[in-house]
Amino acid sequence: MSFNVSERYNCVVIEFKGNVMGGPDAVSLNEKLHELIEKKQTNIVADLSKVKFMNSSGLGMLIGALTTMRKAGGDLRIANATDKIESLLIITKLITVFKHYKSLDEAVQSFEEK
Repeated sequence: MSFNVSERYNCVVIEFKGNVMGGPDAVSLNEKLHELIEKKQTNIVADLSKVKFMNSSGLGMLIGALTTMRKAGGDLRIANATDKIESLLIITKLITVFKHYKSLDEAVQSFEEK
């Protein structure tokens, strides 16, 4: 797994690529989130459009990221989840925990609706 970080308007977009399976990737993501918190950038959109596969550790990584950002006064929202990942979120009932959007633009705009 790899991820790219970019800024869009009032939030930060983290675009994930490949297989999201936790492990060392979870550590690098956590470090990046803490860097963003130090810069007072706590509104995050996780773009999952290029994710091929996600296991339970990958889901745990996302939950950890969500918890980290909410504790810092922000939020993490999901955009572009593939059908496979969306069904994983439904089965695990995490669909009720994450705010999720069909497009990146919708997710970014959702932060303006506070």
